[in-house]
Amino acid sequence: MKLIERNDYLNKVINAIGTPDVKVITGVRRSGKSKLLEAFKHYVTANIPNANIIHINFNLPEYDDLTEYRPLYDHINAAYKEGVENFVLIDEIQMCNNFEKAINGLHASEKFDIYITGSNAFLLSSDLATLLTGRTFEIKVYPFSFAEYVKYFGYTDLYNAFDKYISEGGMAGSYVYKAQEAKYDYIAEVFNTLIIRDIRQKYKIRNTALMDRLSDFLMDNISNLTSARTIADTFNSNKDKINHKTIGSYMQYLCNAFAFYKIRRYDIKGKKYLSTTEKYYLSDHSFRYAKLGTKNLDYGRVLENIVAIELLRRGYEVYVGVLYKKEVDFVAIKRDEKLYIQVSDNITDDKTFQREVAPLLSIQDAYPKILIARTRHDEYQYEGIRIFDIANWLAT
Repeated sequence: MKLIERNDYLNKVINAIGTPDVKVITGVRRSGKSKLLEAFKHYVTANIPNANIIHINFNLPEYDDLTEYRPLYDHINAAYKEGVENFVLIDEIQMCNNFEKAINGLHASEKFDIYITGSNAFLLSSDLATLLTGRTFEIKVYPFSFAEYVKYFGYTDLYNAFDKYISEGGMAGSYVYKAQEAKYDYIAEVFNTLIIRDIRQKYKIRNTALMDRLSDFLMDNISNLTSARTIADTFNSNKDKINHKTIGSYMQYLCNAFAFYKIRRYDIKGKKYLSTTEKYYLSDHSFRYAKLGTKNLDYGRVLENIVAIELLRRGYEVYVGVLYKKEVDFVAIKRDEKLYIQVSDNITDDKTFQREVAPLLSIQDAYPKILIARTRHDEYQYEGIRIFDIANWLAT
């Protein structure tokens, strides 16, 4: 498979060298965590003289005898070298039983610079805070962005490239398949494995049919406001007996596994967070096509999903904006920076355009206001609102 440099992620890992934290690389399955760890290993080899790298990949059978914490701990300690920097790199750490005991012991010794990756629900920030007594530094890895997709294939026409990206998505492992159906088969298998193996294994899910039904429902309703109670009511209207608390737990499990990201609402005028309903976005929009098919596509929702994940990828806190009875698709916050963003598929119709800009024009503060759509034009402005073509915005 062809590889490209993912320098944004790699630089985050490089900049953490020498810190006392346990560096933890997280993300949805097949998003490139192991490849990032390999790239970091190459960097250390090339730039840090005499570095001692202890690399364990639990996907490989030669490490099967290290799947208990004590043999893992002893193996790494035995490989320690005096007088040099000792790097510990472990792939799929959750495959070692009670791995936290080994990592805590190694961290406490203050002899190792530790980097680990793991699959989905097993390496949550909340779990790590409990499992690992030392500080952790999380590097969040996402599927390929549009900019990375363009770089991978060498496209020069951004508009046509974006048309392809909408259908193919960012799961790079699918790119080796030529037929679109084969690509979707691969992507669906990634999602099914994520649900069946990771979530069911960690949370001991018995009602797998309900989990499948819920994930399909959330895929079909990306960008729609929803809640556990309204979903339970919808399911129960078909004479099912499903508790909204069970639905809420399953929704959280899907988010824990990085399958979906929950976006809360934010009252722009009152400057407070609202908790009654939220929106859910897929970690990669191609999961929706692979699982539900491509008929009756709502491109507006898909574009909104792409922008939501891109904002998260760029390090923003992301919220759904509420201003009186109007909704702003996204309020994106990063330190002192704040952006108000609307997303639309097509704004050539004047009524659609006015509907999209109306919420932005209602906001009285001076923070930037942006409308992102498929304009196929360079950036322009309307009453202070910056209007971007989505391909151009994603590529910058």
